[in-house]
Amino acid sequence: MIIDFHAHIYPTKIAEKATKAISDFYNAPMSYYGTAEELLASGSKIGVEKYIVHSTATKPMQVESINNFIIGEMEEHPEFVGFGTMHPDYNNFEQELKRISAAGLRGIKLHPDFQKFQIDTPKMDDVYNVMAELKLPVLVHAGDCRYDFSGPKRIRNVLDKHPDLIVIAAHFGGYTEWDASMEYLVGQKVYFDTSSTLWKLPIEKAQNMIKAHGAEQFLFGSDFPMWDHEEELERFNKLELNEEDREKVLYKNAAKLLGLK
Repeated sequence: MIIDFHAHIYPTKIAEKATKAISDFYNAPMSYYGTAEELLASGSKIGVEKYIVHSTATKPMQVESINNFIIGEMEEHPEFVGFGTMHPDYNNFEQELKRISAAGLRGIKLHPDFQKFQIDTPKMDDVYNVMAELKLPVLVHAGDCRYDFSGPKRIRNVLDKHPDLIVIAAHFGGYTEWDASMEYLVGQKVYFDTSSTLWKLPIEKAQNMIKAHGAEQFLFGSDFPMWDHEEELERFNKLELNEEDREKVLYKNAAKLLGLK
């Protein structure tokens, strides 16, 4: 069994435009356009049974429509576990977080680099407090040497200030900033996901990070539509993990975290 903890989906009518924007942002090709049908087809090749799906509001006005889209996709596809979105300039955050929690969304995805806010800004403190109260984990894009929005040190500030908030720091805790992740996040109360990392992070360094942080704190993620599931599993399988740790990362940790059967 495999649970993909990091997959983006978009409405069919805007999928091509959305993925082009992401491709331009990272100066990298995309494997797919990001429709639900493509995700299910790609994941089925490696036996994915559950997908944590999400999208990001780059403007406050997009929050509700994106959340409604994810709710609708989750209702249509039982394989999907939805994470909603939030924006630092969205005013009715408490009402919206309660609404989407009641509707069945299981967490929140933030991408500070896209949304142009520092993850540890005091402006988000009340938002994080509500997320913690509602037990909504927050999956955060972590790190990018080009920006100073979501680096590991800033995520550490959030952890220290909000100890009850469940945080998943994507990309081994820091996309291209893995040394900083080792310094500020490894050993802390935070999950990492494996998405968009194993294509570049040396295997030995990845294994050392897993050993130091604990396999029980890692979650397998594809970062679809950027990557193909077969490619991501092939990269993951190159790690020298025992079977128990491999199963933890591939599905057991995710199932435990979200209470999935």
